[in-house]
Amino acid sequence: MFFKPSGSVSWLIVFLGNPGPKYACTRHNAGFMAGDALAKKLGVSIDRLRFRALTAAAEINGEKVLLMKPQTFMNLSGEAVGQAARFYKIPPERVLVVSDEISLPPGRLRVRLKGSAGGHNGLKSIIEALGSDAFPRIRIGVGAPPHPDYDMADWVLSSFRNQDAEDMAKAAARAAEAVECYIRSGPEKTMNLYN
Repeated sequence: MFFKPSGSVSWLIVFLGNPGPKYACTRHNAGFMAGDALAKKLGVSIDRLRFRALTAAAEINGEKVLLMKPQTFMNLSGEAVGQAARFYKIPPERVLVVSDEISLPPGRLRVRLKGSAGGHNGLKSIIEALGSDAFPRIRIGVGAPPHPDYDMADWVLSSFRNQDAEDMAKAAARAAEAVECYIRSGPEKTMNLYN
């Protein structure tokens, strides 16, 4: 079934992270945290397994959206996103990706229309799967490692502590608001409000 029925999904909203309780509150799962915040706000649960992702159908400002938390592990996120984008015939500019960003301080947001992966394996995988880097993204700052010799994998898979944990909970809620703003009002207003 590759035709797009009327009333079908018009946006994919992809929240990046790693599946399983072991990774639940780690820096790399900032995207999943934002997904949970948005799902709660919209009154849905991201729990239906489709396209190698946990998904939920929802509506934002009259637009039907598919919320996705890929279950492939971060570096293969594009497999889930590519399948869903092909199935619903969604162009890259309507695939909104929410992910962590080490070059921003914890809790800060950055909204971009397109760009490179910037060393982020989840974004790299999505760029490969969509054959384009022209998809919007909301990056959630998780802070840089404390010193240059720190192993990057250890850093992004470490948990938030104390003030960082509080800042991240607030940032996840703001990222959820930014997703709604993007769908409702477009990129410029979202960048002005959240960057």
